[in-house]
Amino acid sequence: MQHDARPGLLEISDLRIGFGSAPVVDGVSLSLAAGETLGIVGESGCGKSILSLSILGLLPAGARILSGNIRLEGRELTQLSARDLRSLRGDRISMVFQEPMTALNPVLTIGSQLSEVFRIHRGVSRQEARAMAVEALRAVGVASPETRIRNYPAQLSGGMRQRVMIAMALACRPQILIADEPTTALDVTIQAQILDLMRNLRKEYQTTILFISHDLGVIAEVSDRVAVLYSGIVVEEATTAELFSNPQHPYTRGLLAALPQPDVETLPEVLFEIPGMVPAPDDRPSGCRFHPRCPLASDQCRTAAPPVTRIGPDHRVACWEAPQ
Repeated sequence: MQHDARPGLLEISDLRIGFGSAPVVDGVSLSLAAGETLGIVGESGCGKSILSLSILGLLPAGARILSGNIRLEGRELTQLSARDLRSLRGDRISMVFQEPMTALNPVLTIGSQLSEVFRIHRGVSRQEARAMAVEALRAVGVASPETRIRNYPAQLSGGMRQRVMIAMALACRPQILIADEPTTALDVTIQAQILDLMRNLRKEYQTTILFISHDLGVIAEVSDRVAVLYSGIVVEEATTAELFSNPQHPYTRGLLAALPQPDVETLPEVLFEIPGMVPAPDDRPSGCRFHPRCPLASDQCRTAAPPVTRIGPDHRVACWEAPQ
């Protein structure tokens, strides 16, 4: 999906990523402005995590960038060497992964893992790095950080491990923080605390955030703009307020309809669900990729891919049924 030619801190242009010849991410274009939070939402299998991993050069084995560009302040990231990418990670761009138990090293203490970030990117002594690690934990609300740095990941709760991951990601004050479903494995109380923490850290450090989730309710709480990803492409993009008040793509409407509504007096016996599943990259339908699951699908939807239509200053949608 094309966007306005406005200066972005991070620019992704017509990006295609695939395992073999079938692209998982298939022509995504996004712009992330300095200081904003862009939410990316979609079901599992839509390409959200692969998109985020590509920015840091962390694609899994077998995946590769087929075409397109990823630029940070005009610098092309897809052409960087492994050494240059390592220096970029944790310093200019950091990532909070979905499951901290697998992202943290289970045989190293929290303190040693946090200290390593400062020693690599800031070149400080072991003692200085340890003191900085304590302060980093304190900044994300970890109680008694002087004690906690001696703990191993297995000795911490899920919420505490996620705070440690955020502390590591923000240790060197990166320009961009990528958060890949950072609250999925947490209960709702801890989830709310983590979202509050990220909002406060963004306000304090002016961090630019790419927030990835399958949950529109979470996206609504943290994002300035939202891009809806389906089967490897952006089907709708708008400001958060506009997307929630005026969704145009049937897929976006389906995701919103599936959200529980706590303010209604009587809940339905069965919550709404979108029928069917996201197609595999090598088994996508002709025409609009959503048409097999769409209640509004016409013959045109089944035969021709819809163009991107601009329906407002910051609202674009790829749907034949959208206002022209």
